Amino acid sequence: MRSAMPMVTLARHAMATRFEFVLHGADPVGLRAAGEEALEEIDRIEAELSLFRPSSQIAHLNARAAREPVRVTPEVFGLLKQAKQLSAETGGAFDISIAPLVRCWGFMGGGGRRPDREELAAARANIGMHLVELNPDELTVRFARNGVMMDLGAIGKGYAIERAAELLREAGVTSGLIHGGTSTVCALGRPPEADAWRVAVDRPEAGQQPGATPPEAAGSPRTLAVVPLQDEAMSVSGIRGKFFEAEGRVFGHILDPRTGEPATAAVMALVVLRSATETDALSTALLTLGPEEHDRIASLRAGMKTLVVSESDGQLRTVCRGIALEPGE
Repeated sequence: MRSAMPMVTLARHAMATRFEFVLHGADPVGLRAAGEEALEEIDRIEAELSLFRPSSQIAHLNARAAREPVRVTPEVFGLLKQAKQLSAETGGAFDISIAPLVRCWGFMGGGGRRPDREELAAARANIGMHLVELNPDELTVRFARNGVMMDLGAIGKGYAIERAAELLREAGVTSGLIHGGTSTVCALGRPPEADAWRVAVDRPEAGQQPGATPPEAAGSPRTLAVVPLQDEAMSVSGIRGKFFEAEGRVFGHILDPRTGEPATAAVMALVVLRSATETDALSTALLTLGPEEHDRIASLRAGMKTLVVSESDGQLRTVCRGIALEPGE
């Protein structure tokens, strides 16, 4: 039986991905207005955080913070402070100072390339949140050396989705789903006539991008799990979204800040929490760390649900907490 409650859908391209909203409520005009405001918020955040926009605060930091302290807005300072904490909690597996490494491997606007030993060593010398000095009294940021550069790609989209969800709630929206590409989804309340939003997660396959798929795909042979969400966010990180082949090896775009090399400990990681900012960052960390560190990462937050898939000799191994796998998995 279909619900008679009106539904509004909206979509927009931002942050190099497609954001989609599905909103339920009694007032479709109000829903659309709230949705448009939330999409504008995503655009605003991209304008502040993108290292590719010369006018953004992150671009200003990358250009000037090695020479002098650079003042940022309280919002950006708070996000950088949160990123620094997450880096410490994950032992550096999540690190927004990874930009020199991304550029070194040719993934910053390119398809990737293998750097030589000297290039890699130079990039690694400029990575680490200990090189990013935050002054809470002045709201300034200073880099400890030339060459430090920040990239918020592993946390910015989650933060944008979280802020969009906050605006929707403030506007009175109680039922909705926000989807950012194949990596992060945020659920507001539950859908009409159901106890939760249900999001299918693909089983990783060679050459396939792991990620969240529409609920109607649940039950297909590729479905690894169907995750119920209610006032929660889920992020899925995978190594096969962008890669290149060289010397008979495949090099993925998820890089380990601690080693300077592409992450190989896992092929997919998933995290569910209330905060989309944290799920975005922690799924990246879990993918980098792999199943051996699963229990430690899963214990960082109360109620966190996690899943990590690794591959060895062509066989997949799945470790999870709080996630029910599909039969046969």
